[in-house]
Amino acid sequence: MLAVDLQILLVIILGTSDCQIIPRIEKCGLSCSQGFHCKSKPSTGIFNSFCRDAPASLSSTVLKNMKLSTAMKCVQGSQCSLHLSIKATLNLDENIRGLEICSLSAEMQHSQCVNVRFSRKTSNKLLGRKVHVQFNCFEVNVAQHIYVTMKTIPNYCEVKLSQEYYVEDCRNNDVGKHIPVCFAGKLDYNVDRARKTISVNVSDFLQDQDYYVRLCHKWFTCEDVGSFALIKGKESLKSTSLQYSQLLPCLCIEGWSAIPDARRTQLCPFKNDTKALWDNIVYNPATQTLAWEPACPVHVTVNLCRLTKSNDQCVDLQNSSTTAPEKVKYSRVDTHPRLCMKFTTKQGSWVRCPFARGNFPAWKMRIAAGAEQIQVSFMSQTKAQFSVLVCNKAQLSSCDSVGIRHSVSAGDSHPTSVNISGEICGSQVCIQGWRTDVDYSVPLQICDIQCTLSSRSQEDDENSIRIMLLTAIILILVTMMALLGHKILTVFHRKKHEGRSPAQIIRQSFSTRVKSTSSLH
Repeated sequence: MLAVDLQILLVIILGTSDCQIIPRIEKCGLSCSQGFHCKSKPSTGIFNSFCRDAPASLSSTVLKNMKLSTAMKCVQGSQCSLHLSIKATLNLDENIRGLEICSLSAEMQHSQCVNVRFSRKTSNKLLGRKVHVQFNCFEVNVAQHIYVTMKTIPNYCEVKLSQEYYVEDCRNNDVGKHIPVCFAGKLDYNVDRARKTISVNVSDFLQDQDYYVRLCHKWFTCEDVGSFALIKGKESLKSTSLQYSQLLPCLCIEGWSAIPDARRTQLCPFKNDTKALWDNIVYNPATQTLAWEPACPVHVTVNLCRLTKSNDQCVDLQNSSTTAPEKVKYSRVDTHPRLCMKFTTKQGSWVRCPFARGNFPAWKMRIAAGAEQIQVSFMSQTKAQFSVLVCNKAQLSSCDSVGIRHSVSAGDSHPTSVNISGEICGSQVCIQGWRTDVDYSVPLQICDIQCTLSSRSQEDDENSIRIMLLTAIILILVTMMALLGHKILTVFHRKKHEGRSPAQIIRQSFSTRVKSTSSLH
């Protein structure tokens, strides 16, 4: 009694567990309670498909307690198969000659039926007694969904049992270790990036059984990419090489035994190889559409951005952010070399600039500083509309307008200019220009404009310099005359004391200065 209770407890604890042990049977068959003789015979289920009204004396509960479970039959401990074990209880009645048990597969619409007959001698002696019937010869598949019905023979309309059942799948440890379709095998690989090949070695699968290996892209299912190989079970070398075009995060190696409904194993080792994901950018010149479609499922935020002159930052364009589960499209896009796409995931950001190679029509903006205005020139290979304005550069991604917005058309590689008046200079003052005939354009900025003096200021400065030079010359001449006068007076006073007349003193002084000058020459 203790053993029975322990067994029930184990069933309750492990009944829904992957560790549940499947009961073993040596052979399948039919069994009835002790003292009852019964035998089985395959049936189509057709002749007993129509029911009749039950006699008044026949209870509707004459058939009850149907229980379903899985059993495992193994040959020499290795070649195992799963069987459906069906149990029920019948109260023997003179109106019942036997039972019909049918199993219907929900997936394949395939049915199996068997008739169970009781010996007449036994039935007559044991009328009213309960007989326990067990049948376990219906072979089933892993993870199969089954409908089981049990009817009386003859078929009475109100006397019937039915039940659905799910067979254990390969996640059950016992099933996974012993049922051939669960032998998925173990995959080991080596990548040759130079030759773009993946060498695959297979182990732990059915001996002498062929094995399939392929490469696939894992979406909702693993979609075939055309690289496929068959490893022969009789060959001693259980390896093969598969060719790939790109290493992608969703590229997987899949393998399975060459038997129906075999379990498959997958290995997806390239989840960090995201570099090639961002290269699938396509531009359509006819519609001016820039599109990107992921080759693998990926959670990514996509932006259009402007690459700075230093090439170290890409500033997001307004209203261009989108989260991409599938394909991303931007209509009416400027083909400027600095217009790029930015891809951001949890692992980081990547920038791709599809127009940077110079194979697309581009435009340029230049400035020339004049006396009281700045000339802004646009040159474009195709006809385009532009806007330009003066702005204060608040930060890297924005420039606040401080002037009137000007518009201009350009095209056919001929420069078109617009003049902006006023003093425009300073480290934070910029000239900003962009295309207005597209939805997404790169705003170009020319900043740190050097200040220039006006013509009137220059004339005033020149006059001031002239006055200063003339004043300096006059001061020099006055100083020289003063020194000369001082010298003459000094000599005059000295000679007066010596008794000479003033005229003599002046003549002598003049003669002395002339001689001194002659000696210098």
